[in-house]
Amino acid sequence: MGTVGTIQRAGRTESHSHPARGLAAASPSPKRRVPERGRAESGCLAQRPKAPLQGTCLELVSLENPSIMRRPAVLLAVALAALLAPAVAAPVRQLSSRNKLLLVSFDGFRWNYDQDVDTPNLDAMALEGVKARYMTPAFITLTSPCHFTLVTGKYIENHGVVHNMFYNTSSKLKLPYHTTLGVQGWWDNGSVPIWVTAQRQGLKTGSFFYPGGNVTYQGEAVTLSRKEGFLHNYKDEAEWRANIDTVMEWFTQEGLDLVTLYFGEPDSTGHRYGPESQERKEMVMQVDRTVGYLRDRIRLSGLESSLNLIITSDHGMSTVNKNASDLVELHKVSNFSFKDIEFELLDYGPNGMLLPKEGMLEKVYEVLKDAHPRLHVYKKENFPKSFHYANHSRVTPLLMYSDLGYVIHGRVNVQFNNGEHGFDNKLMDMKTIFRATGPSFKRGLEVEPFESVHVYELMCRLLGIVPEANDGLLSTLLPTLREEAGDAAPSTSLATPPSGSALLPSGRPHLVTGLLVAAILLAKVA
Repeated sequence: MGTVGTIQRAGRTESHSHPARGLAAASPSPKRRVPERGRAESGCLAQRPKAPLQGTCLELVSLENPSIMRRPAVLLAVALAALLAPAVAAPVRQLSSRNKLLLVSFDGFRWNYDQDVDTPNLDAMALEGVKARYMTPAFITLTSPCHFTLVTGKYIENHGVVHNMFYNTSSKLKLPYHTTLGVQGWWDNGSVPIWVTAQRQGLKTGSFFYPGGNVTYQGEAVTLSRKEGFLHNYKDEAEWRANIDTVMEWFTQEGLDLVTLYFGEPDSTGHRYGPESQERKEMVMQVDRTVGYLRDRIRLSGLESSLNLIITSDHGMSTVNKNASDLVELHKVSNFSFKDIEFELLDYGPNGMLLPKEGMLEKVYEVLKDAHPRLHVYKKENFPKSFHYANHSRVTPLLMYSDLGYVIHGRVNVQFNNGEHGFDNKLMDMKTIFRATGPSFKRGLEVEPFESVHVYELMCRLLGIVPEANDGLLSTLLPTLREEAGDAAPSTSLATPPSGSALLPSGRPHLVTGLLVAAILLAKVA
């Protein structure tokens, strides 16, 4: 069966078919667990008010009673003011010094997946660039919410993409992951991702299969985008290489400045066979080969000196205790009845949401709060603030999560994955990777763990654009950049023009101001 991907270009879509291949089964290897447990990364809320770029207001001299002798000088003053004044208020992109940026996400790549197989290409990136010991994703550790955090710099309660599935508690409508990728209202709910921010500041951007990259935001679409088909085969290595070739063409032929590129592995393999399986190890080796191919194509495309590359992921993966004697099964909880529930979002790994019927909130909460030692149930207002998750209107009055290795079964047991994510982001199995290389990054640097919410500020600095208000801190990842890259970038104040912008005629605002003053004085004395 073929699958279809869609390219979107300036309001036009083109379909592209890809052959689908089956998954080969193999015997799993003995489990290899990493005993180290993680700590929570500190996160700081750095909200900034939006403000327009500030310009200069000029007061022109009066042109009343002109004389023959004064007219040339006055006309000269007016011409200079008209020529130079727009440059003060409107930053213009400085093409000569800006590097391009490619953000690549390999879904579900746990932080230590490179430790039990050979990964020469990822290792080379660490030697030639920057490596984090691990990166802590946002909670809830699901694909769409975590990917949107990367491109907005916001915790999930602040950007509002709270789940992989679109749902409506009034209509009871629930849509699966792939369908939700195309539901504009789920994504465009107040937060502006980096694609649109960059385009508003004169850049061209692209999204290849990246979650959230195929809808419009405040009426503006990504310059070029491709959406995966519903039955897309995530593991086709030949297609991976073709996708990379397309992205290189986007940079070299279409003139894009930023592209986000998504691969659905090793997540799919980790779900099906488990994170400790031989199949997962083989998939990680395929990922590494792809990283090598990508870097070769960057060199062959002449982009090595002008393209910064970040490779990361959305979350990790953990083995599911499918045969445990203490499964979390809501349908077996004493005194709990689904007749008391108006809306439910369950059977999605270790996470759940409930909207009790009117007047039933306290009853349902009291029944469930201590119903199982592996289950953690909260009223929305009491959900741990450290998760930065529950303070959004889309989150229901009751929400829950389970311990590592346990999923929450609802009305019946319908979950059969061998690997799962969605767990507490403080747990080591949920941590993921971060590698970066390119002309702006230091070489051979390993940094301490950090939260994914900070990557957005780094990307804005690399592109020389002013970020939207966000929850990240530039200071967290600024030390990964070479001095010249850090010094050349803009202030994070939204009232400051972007770095890499030029104030006509030569990028020197003091010169512009001096010329304006000279022109006005000339008019007055003429």
